[in-house]
Amino acid sequence: MREVMTKSMARNIFYGGSLFFILIFLGLSVHSHYYITTTSTNAETLTESVALGKKVWEDKTCINCHSIMGEGAYFAPELANVTTRWGVADDPEAAYEMLDGWIKAQPSGVEGRRQMPYFDLTEEETRGLADFLLWVDSIDAQGWPPNDAG
Repeated sequence: MREVMTKSMARNIFYGGSLFFILIFLGLSVHSHYYITTTSTNAETLTESVALGKKVWEDKTCINCHSIMGEGAYFAPELANVTTRWGVADDPEAAYEMLDGWIKAQPSGVEGRRQMPYFDLTEEETRGLADFLLWVDSIDAQGWPPNDAG
């Protein structure tokens, strides 16, 4: 090999390296999409009610205080496994009743505690939000959250 790199050699290394990393990037992107659509997401259990709950989550900007799977703010508890923590992961009606009671009891007024604002949700919105939280709790989160407390 020569001691000095020519322009032609440098150009070939640049283009070859660029092509190599573009192919790696595209391969990983395809793999990620395949994994998300076939393994990670519990798509067969998505319902209109779950979609409504996601819309309520977004419209009421719950992510400004809570997080789901680590995404969001850490002002209030992680909600990826909230139905398991409440003991209602297998009972949609109990999940609705628990969430409805919690939302109606807010703000709690306990001095020195963070307060959740009151959201005037309809029964349909509360059911949708409960179904959304049940759905989030049922997907493969790969061990997230790292502890039961969220």
